[in-house]
Amino acid sequence: MDFNPFAVIVCVIIAVILIPVIISRFLTTVDAGTIRLVSRFGGSTSIFKGPGKAIEVPLLTTSTTIPSKAINIDLDIADQTADVDRTGAPKPIKVRVLASAIVSVGDSNEMITTAANKFFSKPAQEQTATLSDLLTSTGRRAVNLLNHDELFSSKAQRDISTLPGAPEVVRAAAAVPVEEDDRLALIIKGACSRELQDLGLVFNSLNIREVQSEVAEARRRQSAVEAKANADIVAADQERRAREAQLGAEQAINDKQRDLDQRKAENAATVAEAEAKKQTALAIQREAELKATQIAQASADAARIRIQAEAAADAEAVKVRTLGAAQADAIRAVNEAIRQGGDAYLALKQLEILPQITPAIAGALANARLVNISGGGDSRGAAGAATDQITGVIQTLLATQLVSGQLRIDNAPLLPDAPDTGKPVKK
Repeated sequence: MDFNPFAVIVCVIIAVILIPVIISRFLTTVDAGTIRLVSRFGGSTSIFKGPGKAIEVPLLTTSTTIPSKAINIDLDIADQTADVDRTGAPKPIKVRVLASAIVSVGDSNEMITTAANKFFSKPAQEQTATLSDLLTSTGRRAVNLLNHDELFSSKAQRDISTLPGAPEVVRAAAAVPVEEDDRLALIIKGACSRELQDLGLVFNSLNIREVQSEVAEARRRQSAVEAKANADIVAADQERRAREAQLGAEQAINDKQRDLDQRKAENAATVAEAEAKKQTALAIQREAELKATQIAQASADAARIRIQAEAAADAEAVKVRTLGAAQADAIRAVNEAIRQGGDAYLALKQLEILPQITPAIAGALANARLVNISGGGDSRGAAGAATDQITGVIQTLLATQLVSGQLRIDNAPLLPDAPDTGKPVKK
C-alpha cells in the first residue's frame, strides 16, 4: 500500500477545521451578568455564572439564560399611618411614600432554579408588575404600623405588639432596631423576604426618595418660614454687624482725621508761633537797628551840637574877649580923654544935653518935697545938693555911654563891620 502525502495533508486540514467546530458545539459562552442553566437527560441541572463557558451536549441537554443583574423597581406607596390622638383614639394621617427598591436573584442554585422557573419564565412586563405589587402591598402594611413622625425620624419608640396587621409584618417591625435608619425600608425588607424567596429573589435595599403628607408639607412650610425668619435674623444680624463694622471703620477714620486735623492745627499753631517769634525778632532787630540808628544820629547830632556849641562858645569867648579888649581900650581912651580934657569934656556934654533934661529935672524938683536945712555955712541948700547929685548921675551916664561906644569924643561914627573899640576913626 502506497503512502499518499496529499491525503494526509487533507485529513490534517479537515481535522483542524472540524475539531474547533465540534468543540464549539459543546462549549457555550456565558456573558457577564447572566446565568446559564443546562439541564441534562434525566433532570439534573448545571448552573454556569458568567463570564465563563457552559458545557452543553447537543440533543442531550437543554439550556436557558437568566439575568443576574439587580432589578430596580419604582414604588408609589399611599396609605394611612397609625397615629393616635392624646386620648388614644385613632387619628391616621394620609401619607405618600416615593421609593425605589432593588432586588436580585439569590446566590444559591436552588434560588436560581426557582427564579428561572417562577419569575423569569414570565414576560418582562409581568415581572415588573409582580415585584411592584408585592413591594407596594408590603410597604402599605408597613406604613400602617408606623406613625407620621416615625417616617421622618428613626429614633421614635413605640409598642409594636399593640399594632394591628399581619403577624409577619408585626414581627418584622418588632425586629427592626429603633436606632436604625429607614425603619420603613427595614420593615418592608423583613415582611417581603418570604414572598421574594418564593420567587427565587432577595431584597437588597429600599431607597425612600420622598415622604409626602399634609402635615409634613405644613411642617415643611413652617420650617421654611422659620428658616427664612432665621435667615432674615442672620442676615439682619450680619447687616448689623457689617453696619457696626462700617461705623467702627468710619469712626476710626474720623478719629484719624480728627487727629490729623489736630496735628495740622498744632503744626499750624507752631508755624504761626514761630512766625510770630520771627516777626518779634525782626521787630526787635528793626527796633534795635532803629535805636542804633537813632543813637548814632543822636550821637552825631550831639557831637555836631557839641561842636557847634563849642564853636559858638569859642566864638562867643572870642567876641567876649574882643569886646572886653575893646571896652578896655575904650575905658583907657575915656580915661585918657578925661585925663587930658578933664571935667571940661563932661561939662560940654552936659551943656549939650541940658536942654533935653532941664524940664525933667525941674519937674522932679518941683515934685520933690525938699527941706532946706542950713548948716555949716553951705548956702546952696537942699536944691543945690539935689542938683549936684543929678549932675553926678549925668556924668556917670555919659561915662557909661563912652565906654559902650554910644558916645564919641569927636562925634565921629564907627566904621561899618568894625568892632566897637571906643576909638575915633581916622579918615
